[in-house]
Amino acid sequence: QVQLVESGGGLVEAGGSLRLSCEASGSALSINTMAWYRRTPEKKNELVARINPTTGITYADFLQGRFTISRDNDENTVHLQMSRLRPEDTGVYQCYIDTWGTRGLTCSWGQGIPVTVSS
Repeated sequence: QVQLVESGGGLVEAGGSLRLSCEASGSALSINTMAWYRRTPEKKNELVARINPTTGITYADFLQGRFTISRDNDENTVHLQMSRLRPEDTGVYQCYIDTWGTRGLTCSWGQGIPVTVSS
């Protein structure tokens, strides 16, 4: 069983920055994909960024180079550095990690962390 703990969200003014972190806990984790999704106030769920050891890094087009996803292997943690934030970035950001196990890939989701960008 993989547990995900998210941190780093909150309130920020437009143009500011936030750094989200998601740490996976469990024994002998074999992490495959680490990603961030977000749900907007319109309840649209969309991929923000994804990092995979085989396919590399994928970003959503709407980020326009403002976000950076990174992985800390020593801590089984994925980060999302968000810069030049805009009000439209407001939403609930949710961490996703899938791991290799006896049944293949197991998908794990974080609880979701709110990000609010004021104008």
